[in-house]
Amino acid sequence: MKLQGRTALITGSAKGLGKMTALALAQMGCDIVLNYVSSEQEAAGLAKDIERLGVRATAVRADISERSDVERLALEASRWSATGGIDILVNNAGPFIRERKLFADYAVEDIIGLVNGNLLGVMLLDHKLLPGMRERKWGRIIHFGFGHAGEGRAWPHRAVYATAKTGLVSFTKTLAVEEAGNGITVHMVCPGDIRGLNKERTIADVLGELDEETPRIRPGSGEDIARVISFLCLPQSDYLTGNIIDVTGGFDPIKNTIRD
Repeated sequence: MKLQGRTALITGSAKGLGKMTALALAQMGCDIVLNYVSSEQEAAGLAKDIERLGVRATAVRADISERSDVERLALEASRWSATGGIDILVNNAGPFIRERKLFADYAVEDIIGLVNGNLLGVMLLDHKLLPGMRERKWGRIIHFGFGHAGEGRAWPHRAVYATAKTGLVSFTKTLAVEEAGNGITVHMVCPGDIRGLNKERTIADVLGELDEETPRIRPGSGEDIARVISFLCLPQSDYLTGNIIDVTGGFDPIKNTIRD
């Protein structure tokens, strides 16, 4: 229980990679604030599962792309915490449009939603929770990107999403430098092409299965991502900050999309 006494907020955590991250941090002793938009039943069930691990859990509905929701989420999560604040913030939530389309074909509402959900909402939530971390001289902030986001290459048919996430790369590195002296570390974790049920599977679940698009051969799993985040949140990981970490099995989503 290396993180006992800490409170973690994971956005978009009722299902998928956020759910696996919440379970992993709970197993390390964290109290957990779950966040959802429409998956209320899944969030409530996960909160009960987490409480069976011997820690506290709650679920808060909030849309990260809406400023008022971000402010309310930060306030409710901090008030609920036994220590009066959030120690670990994992910004997992972020809208994504899987249909490939040229930038000129996007609706204005989609452009605004993608940027707000993947960049502005993340920055605003960080901004709301940073004062408490500074006061306690301890904090862990994790942003989510995509494989090879740190290279800032062109990604045709993904212009808006890619722009928001690569902007988040610069913000991640900048915030890490600014807050290092306050005991706060900041990283971006960049998953590969982990889809569907694999987001909630363990490494043992996918061993032996083939994924010919990934150089590692096997599919990625939710546990692959959660293990990296868990390591970055450890007290002993305080010398690591500002990193953009690809967890892809060698898969390059940009190259594969262009090749298709």
